[in-house]
Amino acid sequence: MSRRVPKHLTERARELRNNPTPAELAIWHLLSRYRPAFTRQHIEEPFIIDLACRRAKLAIEFDGSQHLEATEADRQRTAYLENLGWRVIRFWNSEVLENPEGTAQHILQEVAECLGDTHPQPLPSREGRKRKPRFD
Repeated sequence: MSRRVPKHLTERARELRNNPTPAELAIWHLLSRYRPAFTRQHIEEPFIIDLACRRAKLAIEFDGSQHLEATEADRQRTAYLENLGWRVIRFWNSEVLENPEGTAQHILQEVAECLGDTHPQPLPSREGRKRKPRFD
């Protein structure tokens, strides 16, 4: 029997996916083509991880100004996820927006470290391929 995620978490994750922060969107556009795959708003009950590489068990959190006061809650969340085998890294939204490419590269290096130095690769490009007509 598979574990069911509570409906309220699924709805909240869907809401967050449909309304990403500018920092989440900037990183997603840079990382979405890489494999192993990244997942936005991954549920690890009772939490929702902003961005996750499930294969590497890497949780990426993007923190805004609301996290200035929530440091103890963030520490507890990180400890909980680490107890489940996740590595958690955090970025301030402002630093992501200032340097999205550098942030993405740092995330890819962390994934490589988690996977034993196997650097993620982008999906093969379609450049140079001839298009086949759909209909003759």
